[in-house]
Amino acid sequence: MRPLAAALLLPVLFAPRARAKDEEKPVESEASAQVEVTVTRYPDDPANLPGVVTVLDGQMLRDRGMTDLRSALGVVAGVDIAPGGDQGPASAVPEMWGLRELVVDGVPWGGAFNPELPALSLRDVARIEILRGSAPVMYGATSFVGVIQVLHNDPGSAHAQAQVQGGTHGSYGADAAFDVGHWLGFDSRIEIDAAHQGYEDDRAEWTKAHALWRNLRPVGKGSFRFDLDLLFLDQFPTSPAPREGAVLSEAVPLDANHNPSDAKLDPRRGTLSLAFEQPLSFGAWGVTGSYAHVKQESIRGFIQDTVYPESPALGLRQDVSLDEIYLDGHLQISSVPKWSFVAGIDALLGWAEAEGGIFDYTVSPAGTTVPDSGAFSDTTRVAIDDTRRFGGVYGTAAWTPAERWRLELGARYNLTHETRTATSFDVLTAATEGGDDDRTENRMSGGAGVAFTVWKSGADDVKVFAGYKNTFKPAAIDFGFDAEQEILEPEEGQSLEVGARTALLNGRLEVEAEAFTTELKDIVIPEDAGGGIPGIENGGEQNLEGVELEVRGHVVESLWARGAWSYHDATFGDFVQDFDGVPTQLDGNRVEMSPHDLAAAGAIWAPTHGLTGHAEVKYTGARFLNKRNTALAPGFTSWSAGVGWRAGKWEARVDAENIGNRRDPVAESEFADAAYYRMPPRQVWASFCWHF
Repeated sequence: MRPLAAALLLPVLFAPRARAKDEEKPVESEASAQVEVTVTRYPDDPANLPGVVTVLDGQMLRDRGMTDLRSALGVVAGVDIAPGGDQGPASAVPEMWGLRELVVDGVPWGGAFNPELPALSLRDVARIEILRGSAPVMYGATSFVGVIQVLHNDPGSAHAQAQVQGGTHGSYGADAAFDVGHWLGFDSRIEIDAAHQGYEDDRAEWTKAHALWRNLRPVGKGSFRFDLDLLFLDQFPTSPAPREGAVLSEAVPLDANHNPSDAKLDPRRGTLSLAFEQPLSFGAWGVTGSYAHVKQESIRGFIQDTVYPESPALGLRQDVSLDEIYLDGHLQISSVPKWSFVAGIDALLGWAEAEGGIFDYTVSPAGTTVPDSGAFSDTTRVAIDDTRRFGGVYGTAAWTPAERWRLELGARYNLTHETRTATSFDVLTAATEGGDDDRTENRMSGGAGVAFTVWKSGADDVKVFAGYKNTFKPAAIDFGFDAEQEILEPEEGQSLEVGARTALLNGRLEVEAEAFTTELKDIVIPEDAGGGIPGIENGGEQNLEGVELEVRGHVVESLWARGAWSYHDATFGDFVQDFDGVPTQLDGNRVEMSPHDLAAAGAIWAPTHGLTGHAEVKYTGARFLNKRNTALAPGFTSWSAGVGWRAGKWEARVDAENIGNRRDPVAESEFADAAYYRMPPRQVWASFCWHF
């Protein structure tokens, strides 16, 4: 893997001076990019929508020295990103009204099964759009309670840079993005990045090589685009810390790693995307398609009890193969006065195969004596085949009867079908369990909203909005230890939100506030499938109510500031779960790992020349670690900051994440019972960037 990473570093060092100018290219940054496509599929001003869409400008993300999803979305109201998780240290666990959705350049990223967060590249980003609340019309089953859409720079953007980095724990990286001229009428752009990340735990690390090739050419008055995205990722996973009673076990040291010595979590992903857009005399039409193939090899293990000198652990070795096809065709009609219509049809097809074995082993609680998985034979062999077909016909109508009003109505008819075969073979008894299952769910989803401009004076205004949404999604798939053939009930949700937004001081100050209530049914949650083997089940009812506030300001030239605060009350509805043989009603209990309070503030000083800097602080409130609400983890505050210098075409900077080195639990494992991933340790990066 490291030779491959080195090969990808070569173009960074010898990148062509695509469209280079003799004059210096200034680095630009804006407080917000007033365009979104997540809700409407066509460019629109998020301030006009009857809902909340936050748009983060790509250059501003670079000004903040962001390195991952948590740092990128650190000052967005109601969003909490836990680094790492069961998908590996290069991944993240996003929570936003329970969010687990991801879209990249208009394509659901792993939408048929689970979001492919380790495969996400935040290099060469044009903007990130965050929709809080579902998008039941445009994205259907792949947008349950929110969307994060990452949009990369188009070919011909003239933004070109190369960067090298070095950091603590033996970390290093390099990346470059540049236009590469024309071929067969296409403008072409390449983004490449390679990195190695180390941690305090010297057995945890990841090494990544990634390339994105974007191509765009005019066709008539429209355009045709195709992208090729390739990822190679090697991860040596971390271990979640087990809980004993109300606190994390003191018998397990910080950064103890209980994985086998040859543990790995290595996805390989290739994605081909195509899109065609064509304006018409009465509007526009477009087609989007993609094919993705993922192969992942993994060897993992989780401690089951903290017993000295050796503790029992459960291991899994598995190969997973995923294929996904996404197709969407849509038509916009904008020629009718005061009306705008969008109608479309889409389909998302997914095929998954997983084969592996479960084995038992022992490991010291401190992780000092760790065996190789090859020393242990499988006690159980599991195989899962799953096929999913999601489709829908959708339409929206936006009516502007007067300058101050905007009313929206959208509906979608969803057609979903899933077939699943799962078998579990007990090696000792030669017994085979499992079988087949299939489920078809065809139903409506949709939403309605209204926005009204209460006051307007030049660039300043005050708007109020309200919206209702009803959505559902087939249950997420667990490619873990449990080879259960049963297909779970689909997750359902309906929400109501009201809010207000204002632009003041000639648009230099923006304030947005909303209150919402959401009812969720049959949410997928972890469970003990028996014999200590983790599984998943439908989690009855959950209720989520909250208030969110976000403030954005362009204080003076080159100085921007953001602040966010949210109060969430996430509780169980009618839900009975078995704990040690005792059925327990959880109605009224807070959902585990869901804090009441989230707050963040940040400032960026980013002139085109001279000293630059940024600082952010994020507070995560107290949250219960378990469903019975007997283990309360205290709130914590984390800091990040950076300082740099810009001089013409180059920039040097130092950035630090988690400056206070907080190691609080931030994500619960779905593969280990009562175990939690901690915040990664402090990370400091020094980087040099060349603009050309």
